Amino acid sequence: MTSRKLEGKVALVTGSGRGIGRSIALKLASEGARLVINDLDDGPAQDTAQAVRALGADAVACIGSVTAPDFAERFVGTAVDQFKGLDIIVNNAGYTWDNVIQKMTDEQWYAILDCHLTAPFRILRAAQPVIRALAKADGEAGVRHVRKVVNISSMAGLFGNAGQANYATAKAGVEGMTRTLAKEWGRLNVTVNAVAYGLIKTRLTVATNDASATANIEGREIKVGVNPGLMDAMEKMIPLGRGGTPDEAAGAVYLFCIPESDYVSGQTLVCSGGLTGI
Repeated sequence: MTSRKLEGKVALVTGSGRGIGRSIALKLASEGARLVINDLDDGPAQDTAQAVRALGADAVACIGSVTAPDFAERFVGTAVDQFKGLDIIVNNAGYTWDNVIQKMTDEQWYAILDCHLTAPFRILRAAQPVIRALAKADGEAGVRHVRKVVNISSMAGLFGNAGQANYATAKAGVEGMTRTLAKEWGRLNVTVNAVAYGLIKTRLTVATNDASATANIEGREIKVGVNPGLMDAMEKMIPLGRGGTPDEAAGAVYLFCIPESDYVSGQTLVCSGGLTGI
């Protein structure tokens, strides 16, 4: 039997009850990782955890908003308490709340920055003492154990996108944090990379003629969906001619989690079907 690449690793994935995050969790689990699943809601998180177990891997759920002040310590603590380790962190949770700058409220601005930038910062800050202690123990045992951080960015963070000053700014910040942590944590044998997505088809980006379609996110009704005509135009700009699937998005994250990328750090992989600007 071929050994799985992530056998026994402990992976934390935010926003993994649905969409891209769920696909990331299942991909890592298929290679043997043990998962800490997170979602705002218990139902989707437990569904993903059950799907992970069906693949023969262990999973535990950590429910709640990544923006909660106590979430980072609780999330990292779940991994340590349940699995006695921490090997992979994927900062995936997020959504968009768009408007042109003159109509964007302070609430819109801070909600998106808190979710996409402050939350990953807090999680990584909470993880540092744990990783430092594990790295010290590895050194004393004479082993080199490479740990992985993958932050989710976006082409909006690389190139900007009209109507997304909040989201593009947060994702640009993720890029800076990724490169900085790659330098700070290299001595701990941690690689820190980012994946910048283009158009990935999820419940938040599905083509729809329903202009009133919303999703309730932390008590806010956030507009979701893309007009079919606009979706068609967007897909025609992509060299591969279509938006990506959550499973394809997960594949890009997986590349940074496996041993073959142990000497790759501080990099951003664009997962966009060949689109190089927006």
